[in-house]
Amino acid sequence: MKISSFSGDIPQTPLFAAASKAAAVLRAAGHKAYFVGGAVRDLLLGRTPDDVDVTTSARPEQIQSLFDKAIPIGAAFGIITVVVDGIPIEVATFRAERGYSDGRRPDHVVYTDDEVLDVTRRDFTVNGLLFDPAERTVVDCVGGLDDLRAGILRTIGDPVVRFGEDHLRILRLVRFAAKLGFEVDPASKEAAAASAEKLRLIAAERIRAELEKILTGPRPADGFEMLAELGILKVVLPEADAMRGVEQPKQYHPEGDVFVHTMLLLRHAAWHNPDLMWAALLHDIGKPATQTFKDGVPHFYGHEALGADMAAEILARLRFSSASINTISAAIRHHMRFASVHLMKKAKWMRIIADPNFPLELELHRLDCIACHGLLDNYVLMLDRMREYARLPAPRKPFLNGNDIIALGVRPGAVFSRILSEAEDLRLEGELKSREQSLEWLRARVEHLDL
Repeated sequence: MKISSFSGDIPQTPLFAAASKAAAVLRAAGHKAYFVGGAVRDLLLGRTPDDVDVTTSARPEQIQSLFDKAIPIGAAFGIITVVVDGIPIEVATFRAERGYSDGRRPDHVVYTDDEVLDVTRRDFTVNGLLFDPAERTVVDCVGGLDDLRAGILRTIGDPVVRFGEDHLRILRLVRFAAKLGFEVDPASKEAAAASAEKLRLIAAERIRAELEKILTGPRPADGFEMLAELGILKVVLPEADAMRGVEQPKQYHPEGDVFVHTMLLLRHAAWHNPDLMWAALLHDIGKPATQTFKDGVPHFYGHEALGADMAAEILARLRFSSASINTISAAIRHHMRFASVHLMKKAKWMRIIADPNFPLELELHRLDCIACHGLLDNYVLMLDRMREYARLPAPRKPFLNGNDIIALGVRPGAVFSRILSEAEDLRLEGELKSREQSLEWLRARVEHLDL
């Protein structure tokens, strides 16, 4: 055990103050109490933690007796949420764990007074540091300080054992390496690659959560490149792994294959909105299946339509909400239409701008261009049209509806949407300026129907 003084700044945040009070209450009652995990790691890196956990020698029932409001949310694993100054703080009893038959949770939990036993069951050395807020000291039982200084991510103890206890740690290894910008030590990397197949046993929701944290983190491309390198991507997202090595036409994609192009989208993203990042990752997911060659040049006709359908299946498999599935798959389905916006009639581009999904789709288009030929002409054109659209009067309701068509003796059917769409385009173009003019146009249109 190594104890070091901390000379850095303590964050002056309500969260840190509440966690410090919780630790002080436990210590005043004669128990050991420390901050643990990511909060300590971030503190030592000069970052303000967004979450602070406390670990203690006090048993769950003792924790509950010391606080006016204590919620036994994870009491079976020695975890109590206490509320201090209105802020919830997770307090966990020191414990050792035995057996992980489901590759997720311990079969048996044994409470202990020994903080060393507690930290040695944790995942990575940089997450196994303890901090005493009263004494301003760091307690290192696992070599985490040296790894933190060297920028190395390694498991505590045998990596094969650590990944066998909780298979999700395989993905967490990649997530933390990408988030922190750390190198992974060779033994941990080798064990993660060898254990990747175990991720098939993990619930889809947990896989999705880790992938999304990588996608929305500071270095998403680094994370997904590591997933591919270690053979993890082909287990958790085989459709994305299939993009590797898929050749693209060099005149449009000088950057390389489909996977390289996709990683560039992730690397250039500034707005890490979850739906946008998933759309960026999956926007060309249909290319491997649609690749054809003409005169030695690869083509991907219809990849956006197939990609949208594939994305919807992938997202459903990962248990996404219907709203996110619709948003992401629509962005993928539409991502090629921006290539022809300079040829579109006013009615069409006005419809595109009015679509609630337009901001996300426009940003996806920008990333798609930056990640290949770099031409942003149509992106800039749409920005200009957005300003033009914003100056227009508030959009009115369509002049016509289905009842107007029925009144002319036409039975409801597919022809209705076609006629109404034509009428709306003419209204947006300014050719139909009133309901009366629209009804006159409709009568003439119906006369020419082949019913």
